[in-house]
Amino acid sequence: MDEASSGKASGGGEAGGKTKASDTAHEQRGLQAQVAEADRRASQAGRSGAMQAGARRYPEPLLPKQHLPKPGEEFALDPPPMYDAPYYKGSEKLLGKVALITGADSGIGRSVAVLFAREGADIAVVYLDEHRDAEVTRQAVEQEGRRCILVSGDVRELGFCEAAVERTVRELGGLDVLVNNAAFQLHVTALEDLTPEHFDQTLKTNLYGYFYMCRAALPHMKPGSAIVNSGSVTGLLGGKQLLDYSMTKGGIHAFTRSLAGMLVGKGIRVNAVAPGPVWSPLNPADRAAEQIEQFGSGTPMKRPAQPEEIAPAYVFLASPHCSNYITGEILPIVGGY
Repeated sequence: MDEASSGKASGGGEAGGKTKASDTAHEQRGLQAQVAEADRRASQAGRSGAMQAGARRYPEPLLPKQHLPKPGEEFALDPPPMYDAPYYKGSEKLLGKVALITGADSGIGRSVAVLFAREGADIAVVYLDEHRDAEVTRQAVEQEGRRCILVSGDVRELGFCEAAVERTVRELGGLDVLVNNAAFQLHVTALEDLTPEHFDQTLKTNLYGYFYMCRAALPHMKPGSAIVNSGSVTGLLGGKQLLDYSMTKGGIHAFTRSLAGMLVGKGIRVNAVAPGPVWSPLNPADRAAEQIEQFGSGTPMKRPAQPEEIAPAYVFLASPHCSNYITGEILPIVGGY
């Protein structure tokens, strides 16, 4: 009698377990259906999942297919890079300063020029030969109520760098902040395709240009001055199709740390910003049009940065009010890597 009762109880327990498992499976299928419906709605809405956390919405992949001839001109880029940071309010962080910015005709350099001017600095815009873009930068700086001069030339030449600095000092009255930002980038998919001429162009622009500008600027800089260099996420993580470019950006990071140690006794700070993918002429002038469509989608934020999202870091590192105890640092702004 006890065994029979025991057997019935055991059988009842097993049946109850099967019923509970079945209910759980049903619940899981219900959740699965909910997610499938959410995916369907997101697909219909064209949602990319890109992170939008700023004051305004920024372009997301898919971006228009396009390829620009070197050196790349911003006026030809679609959509236009967002550089003017309308919600950024200046507070005299650089009042009375003079800044020389290389590669300031477009991209990050242009946005840095505008925000520096909004903070009270006069600007020397150094660029290669993108005259139309440089004129837009000049007008934007002057709209902020500051002076601006345009200096066209090749930073690979020491003589030009010296002349650019001398003109800045002569026409704007000094030099307090140097931003090394000009760069050459061109991908290759195999080492044998990286010619000595290509390699030389990258190193001379990205390394010699920084060295020459620092060498020319330093005699005019005084305690409280600052140098801000543009590094790159490729200098931190590498880039298999940007071997030479990545090497120079890693070199810029090392140059920054080493020069900071050299100049700390002079009261001159040296730091670098290491951006991830940024919507500027640099990449559309490097990659095929089809590759630009997905530009920036590989970051955790799933979109490229706009120049105005990077430029405030340069203000922070240039201003003694914000970063007077910071030197020799590399500040990554890489979209969540």
